[in-house]
Amino acid sequence: MEKKVHKLLIAGEEYRIVSDESMEYMQELAHDLDVKMTSILRGSHVSTTQAAILVALQFADEATKNSGNADSLRSQLKSYLEDAAQAKSERDFYKRELERIKAVSEAEEKNPSGRLW
Repeated sequence: MEKKVHKLLIAGEEYRIVSDESMEYMQELAHDLDVKMTSILRGSHVSTTQAAILVALQFADEATKNSGNADSLRSQLKSYLEDAAQAKSERDFYKRELERIKAVSEAEEKNPSGRLW
């Protein structure tokens, strides 16, 4: 993708960011960051840098928790796939067994005495 320069307003400061992401996506990120930073700056006596660090910690926390959730979901999915594979194997076994029983039943219908000669 082509790199673009995005002008983003965060906590009253304009930043020029070079990215290959869309303008809409970058503005969404900047808006989320701006809301969190503005909230921190309004409610306390911290510097912009300190607010940025606090917001970075919040995002890092969310990312770490989401990564753990993703790992858990992958593990569950793997288990479900293994269960599905086992069920398919059992289905195939019972299908073959049913065919065998049908063949035996048809053979018995053709030769009710049970004699082969």
